[in-house]
Amino acid sequence: MIEAYHIACAPGSVGRYCILPGDPGRVPLIAARLENARPVAQNREFTTYTGTLSGVPVSVTSTGIGGPSAAIALEELVSLGAHTFLRVGTCGGIARQVCAGDLVAALSAVRQEGTSREYAPAEYPASGDFSLLRALDDEARSRGLRCHTGVVQSKDSFYGQHSPERMPVAGELLAKWEAWKRLGVLASEMETAALYTAAASLGVRCAAVFNVLWNQERKKAGETEPDHPDMNDAIDVAVGAMRRIIAADA
Repeated sequence: MIEAYHIACAPGSVGRYCILPGDPGRVPLIAARLENARPVAQNREFTTYTGTLSGVPVSVTSTGIGGPSAAIALEELVSLGAHTFLRVGTCGGIARQVCAGDLVAALSAVRQEGTSREYAPAEYPASGDFSLLRALDDEARSRGLRCHTGVVQSKDSFYGQHSPERMPVAGELLAKWEAWKRLGVLASEMETAALYTAAASLGVRCAAVFNVLWNQERKKAGETEPDHPDMNDAIDVAVGAMRRIIAADA
């Protein structure tokens, strides 16, 4: 098996710094913020472009939905020499102060998924790299954006969250959701725990920032707000933070 079998990238085609969206359709949007970006490879859910920031090669690789494919992308990018990763995607708010259109930076993640169990015991925390999280927070503040930093929940089943009552394990799902609310978990998404745990096992840096699409808890409480699919703020923060990280490393 070649080193990067799934992402289909050759040695020398990707940078050491990588931005990881889930949706392949977002890769060109992010790459447009780089200099001299060009398509490198496309296979399955994995689309990769490489360009530069401040003269340093940076790649953008989509991971698809969920932990298994996100970990595959991370593993194969690391095998090609990448060492710094920023995940940029979407989430749904849990904490009532998190509104549609806000940003959430994941300090750590609840490991309510399966991929991270192949990397670390259940007791191990899925935590982001502090220097990357600081860069994300600094970039968001410099743009005057609301960015919440804290714990997110990573899950494997989208519909297990949105239709828990119809699941045979409804009691367990609803009880855990209530626990996350009481513990102040900010938002729910599907990749961070796997990425953070895999990154720790490989000795590389990873952090994640999300655009909040909606908050079902606010809607339940009658605090209605429109869905917010616009990813531009989150993308701009991720790219700006990566530029800061490159400068700090230099």
